[in-house]
Amino acid sequence: MTRGIHICADDYALSPGVSSAIRTLAAAGRISATSVMTVFAGLPEEAALLGSAVGERRVSIGLHVTLTGRFAPLVATPVDGAQFPSLGRLMGAAFGGGLRLTDVEAEVEAQFQAFRAAFGRGPDHVDGHQHAHLLPGIRSIVLDATARHAPGVLVRDCTQSPGARIGFDAKGRLISLLARGLARDARARGLKVNTGFAGAYDLQQGGDFPALFARFVSGLGDGGLVMVHPGHVDEVLAGRDPVLAPREAEFRFLSGPELEPVLRAANVHLH
Repeated sequence: MTRGIHICADDYALSPGVSSAIRTLAAAGRISATSVMTVFAGLPEEAALLGSAVGERRVSIGLHVTLTGRFAPLVATPVDGAQFPSLGRLMGAAFGGGLRLTDVEAEVEAQFQAFRAAFGRGPDHVDGHQHAHLLPGIRSIVLDATARHAPGVLVRDCTQSPGARIGFDAKGRLISLLARGLARDARARGLKVNTGFAGAYDLQQGGDFPALFARFVSGLGDGGLVMVHPGHVDEVLAGRDPVLAPREAEFRFLSGPELEPVLRAANVHLH
C-alpha cells in the first residue's frame, strides 16, 4: 500500500516567476499544496491566477506567515526597523525576550486578513517563512490566529523524519529542535499537523536536487510533508531573495519526467 504525502511549494507571490512556476506545477498535479506570502502588492491578482490554475484539483492553499526577509511588513515588524529582520536577528529576539509581541500579533492578524481578502476564505494550512512560526512567542500567536481564522487546518510541524536526513544534517536537526512541542500545542487548539517533515537543505549552495528529493520522499511516512521551493528567476526575485538557481533546478525536476518514477520507487502518492 502506498503512503500519502504532501508536496508543498513555498513562497507563492514572492515574485511573478515563482508564482508562475508554482501554478504550472499545481495545474499539472505535480504538487499538492502551496504556501502564500501575503506581504507584497498584487496579491489579489496572484490569488485569482492561482485559483484559475488549480481549477477543480485538490490543492491546499495556505498562508506562509512572513516575519523575516528584506520586506516591508503589512503593519508592524517583530523588532525595530522598517523591514522584517534576518532570521538570525529574529531568533535572537525570540530567545532573548526582545520580541515586540503586540506587533507580532498585529502583523500575523494582518496577514491572515490579507489572505482572506485575496482568496475569499481562510487558508487551508499554515506555516512560516524560514520556519519562523516555530519560535518562542511567535508560535502561540500563530497557532491562536490559525485556530480563530482557520479552525482545524494543518499547521506545519518541522520535526524531521530521521529517514529523510542527508548525512548528519545539522540544519534539519536544528529545525527539529525548534519544532519540539509544536504538534502538542497545535492539537491542543484543535489543529492538525503533518506526520514527518523533509526538504531542508542548503538552498544557497544547491545540490543534486533529484537525489535529495528521492531521499526526502523515501524517508517520509504516511501523512508526511516535503517542502519545495520551485521558481523562475526574474528581476523581482533577484531583488528580494538570494535563492535563485536552486529554484530553477527544483522546477525542472518537479515538472520533468523524473518525478513520477521517483515517487513510484518510494511507494508514495500525493495527498
